[in-house]
Amino acid sequence: MSKNGPLALSFHALVVVFMLAPLVVVCLVAFTPENTLSLPWHGFSLRWFRAVFERADFIQSFYNSLILAVAAATLATLIAVPAALAITRYRFPGRDFLNGLFLSPIIIPHLVLGVAMLRLFALMGVNGSFVWLMFAHVVVITPYVLRLVIAASIGMDRSAEQAAESLGASRFTLFRLITLPMILPGVAGGWLLAFINSFDEVTLSIFVTSPSTQTLPVRMYVYATESIDPMMAAVSALVIALTAATMIILDRVYGLDRVLVGRH
Repeated sequence: MSKNGPLALSFHALVVVFMLAPLVVVCLVAFTPENTLSLPWHGFSLRWFRAVFERADFIQSFYNSLILAVAAATLATLIAVPAALAITRYRFPGRDFLNGLFLSPIIIPHLVLGVAMLRLFALMGVNGSFVWLMFAHVVVITPYVLRLVIAASIGMDRSAEQAAESLGASRFTLFRLITLPMILPGVAGGWLLAFINSFDEVTLSIFVTSPSTQTLPVRMYVYATESIDPMMAAVSALVIALTAATMIILDRVYGLDRVLVGRH
């Protein structure tokens, strides 16, 4: 084991470098003063960040993505929590089917889902609707919440619930004061993963957005097909910073180990 220690450490370090290197390069390119995608060899500049904030379409797309991600992640959590509790605590006909139905969007390519929803929304006459765009996002992000809440529900000690029930606590009181606090790490982690996946979703969103509901990833994709300049790196750097800030705040307030692992 001692002989493999340095080798294993070196391997993990190389994996981390391999994963982080593209992000570092993108962030460095965002500060270039040049008009091309190049590293800032001749000094750093904020010109491309100023260019981003001068683009009203990018600002509006950011707000669209933010509102959509918050709403979709919250709705997905409201659906996943009772579904996870029902799946883990009760045995009823169709339980396995229900579990598979909720988790199926994970294994279905988003390209296929996007084409199917485009056709469905066209038949319903709701193309371009923000509400139905949110519905599409809820479909693809609910499995992330469900899996973490199921893990938290399976691992929780139900003795406190049984004691409160024996003392006459109502089901709502039982859930609000005992069950929910005990599974909160899984709920919070699921909401966070759902939010990030909804905010970054591009493949599905391309098919079901309209000019008025265009999200930031779709706006970036469209812009990249028209022009390639360091402004894309600046937008990417801002998204990376937003994601990192969210993770840091969550870690400071609640603890990432509890949120992502689902333990107390």
